[in-house]
Amino acid sequence: MLTALVNLAENVDRPVSGGEIAESIGRNAGTVRNQMQSLRDLGLVEGVAGPQGGYVPTDAAYETLGVERMDDAERTPVEREGNPVEGVNVEEIDLSSVANPELCRAELVIRGPVGAFDTGDQVTVGPTPGGGLRLSGVVDATHIDGNSLLVRVEGMETAGGESAA
Repeated sequence: MLTALVNLAENVDRPVSGGEIAESIGRNAGTVRNQMQSLRDLGLVEGVAGPQGGYVPTDAAYETLGVERMDDAERTPVEREGNPVEGVNVEEIDLSSVANPELCRAELVIRGPVGAFDTGDQVTVGPTPGGGLRLSGVVDATHIDGNSLLVRVEGMETAGGESAA
């Protein structure tokens, strides 16, 4: 739940509602509210009351999860089935087996709702800031707790349009 809150909070300038957290992790909103009370007692979240209220992760939440705030991070766009996915930003791309294109996989660590993706979805990531890498492939697996996608890479190209895979 804390990971979901941190990822959702990165993309909005307001508290994240319990309902949004529940939807992103496939849980009941009441369960989320109960758990958030425990996280608030631990100093990991702050509760904001009122109709526009919700939860805000503290600096301690980021430290506990071992992640950095992405407040001023440059955006790396993500498309699912050719449509932009709002509220998602790529934090990290780890490539494996690049030398063997048939086995090339990429683990995409994202901030935002991983629930927007399903196994078998066609995804395109990029261009990345600086290098201009665009990567496309098919989602082999999603890891909600770790906010990552395992993608079977079908193509990579650089900003100059040169194919890398």
